[in-house]
Amino acid sequence: LLFAVGGDSGNPFYDFFMGRELNPRWGSFDWKEFCELRPGLIGWMILNLAMMSKQYDRLGYVTGSMVLINIFQGLYVWDAQYQERAILTTMDITTDGFGYMLVFGDLAWVPFTYSLQARYLVDHDPMLQWPALAAILGVNMIGYSIFRGANGQKDQFRTDPNSPEVSHLTFLQTKRGTKLLTSGWWGMARKINYTGDWIMGLSWCMVCGFESIVPYYYAIYFAILLVHRSIRDDHMCQEKYGDDWGKYKAIVPYRFIPGII
Repeated sequence: LLFAVGGDSGNPFYDFFMGRELNPRWGSFDWKEFCELRPGLIGWMILNLAMMSKQYDRLGYVTGSMVLINIFQGLYVWDAQYQERAILTTMDITTDGFGYMLVFGDLAWVPFTYSLQARYLVDHDPMLQWPALAAILGVNMIGYSIFRGANGQKDQFRTDPNSPEVSHLTFLQTKRGTKLLTSGWWGMARKINYTGDWIMGLSWCMVCGFESIVPYYYAIYFAILLVHRSIRDDHMCQEKYGDDWGKYKAIVPYRFIPGII
């Protein structure tokens, strides 16, 4: 069995929350990876489609905002399924134990809170006109381009650093033998993929208009989550790479937005 370091505090309540076992399996079936990708994400899409059906029942048609939220979030879920291999290097898989935090998050929090925008649109659709919808589509495309471009580049470099797509990138060779990218997307900011992820989430909220803060809960919650996760990751990388991590941060000083933060 593989155990998660974070779930070995000695406090039974904290360890139950964080999870002691890293990757519980039945044979070759990995429960954590399955729950990360399948029931919660697919359930989220089913709930979104149900909300769209309910709106059609109420109005006799489906609004532009409802169409966009289903497309935006459907693309996000499809991307996660299609790029399944990439999840194997994420903190959820490599570091966090499969405790209450991930189980509740995967099976309850994701489907029943991430579908809030679609639920809001059933009763409070802002009836946005096409110029506003087009602008929001642009925001989503910018976020997705950053998110997918950065994650795809990192995955390609890890898989085959000599590939023509990434062989031109510069990197810092660490004492551990691994390489930290210092150009391309990852030369702009250490967590540039988080920035793209958050911009996509913001576009989901924007389709609900600006009359209520309720549908913006996701952008607020996700910002807090990403900042907290980046701090955890920074601490973990400091322990993992030692002095090399300080050198890397000197080369890539920004965390989220180049030139700003």
